[in-house]
Amino acid sequence: MGAIIEIMELHNLEPSALEQLSDLLVRIVEGGASIGFLSPLEFGEAATYWKQVIGRGVKLWIATRDDQVLGTVQLHLAGKKNASHRAEVAKLMVHPDHRRSGVARLLMKTLEEAAREEGRFLLVLDTREGDSSNDLYKSLGYIEAGRIPEFAQSAGGTLDTTVLYYKKLKYGKN
Repeated sequence: MGAIIEIMELHNLEPSALEQLSDLLVRIVEGGASIGFLSPLEFGEAATYWKQVIGRGVKLWIATRDDQVLGTVQLHLAGKKNASHRAEVAKLMVHPDHRRSGVARLLMKTLEEAAREEGRFLLVLDTREGDSSNDLYKSLGYIEAGRIPEFAQSAGGTLDTTVLYYKKLKYGKN
């Protein structure tokens, strides 16, 4: 357990990373996360998703320890001419066995540093009302911008509210 958590940006998906990310996505969705998929999520559908993630305007990082994927996050760079200053935080996921161990914070710190390097100083994200991720984002300095009721459907058919957050990054160290 003493091994260091490493954060690395992926530019392509090796078979091991694809398998572990697909397994992570399935587990997260089965656990009730509201990240665009409904349970039950088939492993093949998860793999298809990951195969198309890396591309123009999307940066993908994974957190690993001893070659095991512990978590992941994405930065979606806005591509419109009037949006070159902003980006969206997407799909922050941490394996259930590794939550509350600093993985999410490390991933977010890396993402924010990369956003600055890309000249992006306004980050936006959304998360389901009531999820523990709300506390994480607030602790990282994200500010609630509003709520949209009945935004996302759960596997049980209920319609959940989403909370919108933003953060203005400072240049240099936050």
